Amino acid sequence: MPRVHTTPNGNIPFTAEENAQRDAEEQAWNDKAAERKLEEIKEIRLGKLKETDYLANSDTTMPENIKTWRQSLRDIPQNNTTEAEYDSLLEREGDGRRTERKHAIWSKP
Repeated sequence: MPRVHTTPNGNIPFTAEENAQRDAEEQAWNDKAAERKLEEIKEIRLGKLKETDYLANSDTTMPENIKTWRQSLRDIPQNNTTEAEYDSLLEREGDGRRTERKHAIWSKP
């Protein structure tokens, strides 16, 4: 479908230069998809780490399984470097509307 500017007087087709600019913008957006996914993963990870931060207090002994889980969360960027791995980490349970993530790393032991 051709790109157009919608105006009160009707649609005006994009010029060749406008089409080229829009193509470049879309390509730049698509090129950054993996970066956006990694940022989302880091936000989820931070939330999971915050949920157990209280266990790091000096008056509390953090269970080993929680220490291991927290370390695996911190290691996500080093252990997952492809967009396919990011997609796996971001996959949701069921129909996609539920907030639970499917990947096992997100489940607190």
